Amino acid sequence: MTAPANRKDAYKQMRARQAADRDKARQGMMRGEERYLPARDKGPVRKFARDWVDSRRVISQYFLPFSLVILLLTWIPFPPEIRNWVYFGVITIGWPIMMVGVLATSVWVSWKVKKLAAEKFPGENLKGIGFYASMRALQIRRLRFPPPQFLPGGKPAPPKA
Repeated sequence: MTAPANRKDAYKQMRARQAADRDKARQGMMRGEERYLPARDKGPVRKFARDWVDSRRVISQYFLPFSLVILLLTWIPFPPEIRNWVYFGVITIGWPIMMVGVLATSVWVSWKVKKLAAEKFPGENLKGIGFYASMRALQIRRLRFPPPQFLPGGKPAPPKA
């Protein structure tokens, strides 16, 4: 490399170098490489929690799509007699059942991950691991970051091309 002729060229080179570094870091994060992950996702305990959640299907991961369906059902202009039944079903039956399911699943995931992590990593810091796992379980699988390394059932996920 040669030294830039002026400040403008130096700034262009610096921006190009930073863009390349950011792209390399983003690709590393998407592959789940430990050194590129943000601090909240680093460590063997967090990886264990991610892998445990990703290898299962839980009710809470369907919360956001279910909420979208409920929202759309309340926007559709049904005739008044049908609208009352839709609102009754959504507000009095569907929504409370989903909320109880999400709450129960979150508590169960948190408890289970804490228990298993304490057994597997006896000397590690487990602070916040249950919350981390239950929040990951709430996310739509395709939108989880870092991307899941396991398919439901425990099989390793194929690498993305």
